[in-house]
Formats: sequence, structure tokens, C-alpha cells
Amino acid sequence: MFNKAAFKDTDMKRMIIFCTAFLLAAAAFAQTGDEVEFILSLDAITYGQAAWFLLRAADIPVQDAAQAFASAKEQKWIGENVAADDTARLDRVALLLMRSFNIDGGALFRITKAPHYAYRELVYKNVIQGSTDPSMRVSGGEFLFILGRALSLIEKGNQK
Repeated sequence: MFNKAAFKDTDMKRMIIFCTAFLLAAAAFAQTGDEVEFILSLDAITYGQAAWFLLRAADIPVQDAAQAFASAKEQKWIGENVAADDTARLDRVALLLMRSFNIDGGALFRITKAPHYAYRELVYKNVIQGSTDPSMRVSGGEFLFILGRALSLIEKGNQK
């Protein structure tokens, strides 16, 4: 027979689990939205901010921006002689993007793993668009645009 008390207890547990999951998801999306809004507001991003955002987007586990930068620098994904709070250059952001998402490059990039060839490769793949220079600083809006184009490129490669 049908037990109303058991049904209500199970239903209540499901409702509590659903509400908890919904609230946690909403909080996570709000935090991500706040981070995106913060990045968009920047006239120039730093290497620490770029590493933090890109490594998390690539599902590479990092605890904070300092650890993200240290990890990227240790793996030579940013280049040498840079600090976390230095203004990010486009060529080094291109290198960080290519290495963190494991994007293949041309022969010169594969041989040297240099920021200049990472920049050239992303221009060739139409990820970096417009009139740009490898040494130019990267604004938050440009950074997110390049990241979006790179993710689109990766998605197209996965669908083939």
C-alpha cells in the first residue's frame, strides 16, 4: 500500500538537497560573474590575473592567483623575468594560453616554445585579431575576447 509519511519524508529530503544544490550553484555562478566583470573592468591585466583565470579555465587545479602564477612560471608557460604584478604582454599571454590549453603550434613554436611564436601562431589561427603587437599590454576585454576565440578553436578541434 501507499505510505504517505514515507513519501513526505523522502520528498522533503529531495527538496532540501535540491535547494542546497541550487543555492551553491547560484553562489558559484555569481562569483564567476563577479570575476568576469572585474577582468572586463581592467585597462591592463597582470600576469598573476592571467594565470589565475586561464589555469582555472583549463581545469588545472590551483588554490589562488599566487599559486597559479608560480605554477605557470615553473612550467615555463609565461617566460622568464616577469613578476605576478607586472602588466601582461600579448605575446606572453599567448604563450600561457597555448601551453595551458595544450594548443598545437607550428614548427618554430614546437622547437622554441617562445612567446613570439605563440603570438604568431594565435594570429595565424585567427584567435588574436586586428592590429596588434606582441609587446602590447592586454586589457581585460581583449583578454576575455582572446580566451573566447581560443575556446571556440579548441571546441572546433574536438568536434572533428
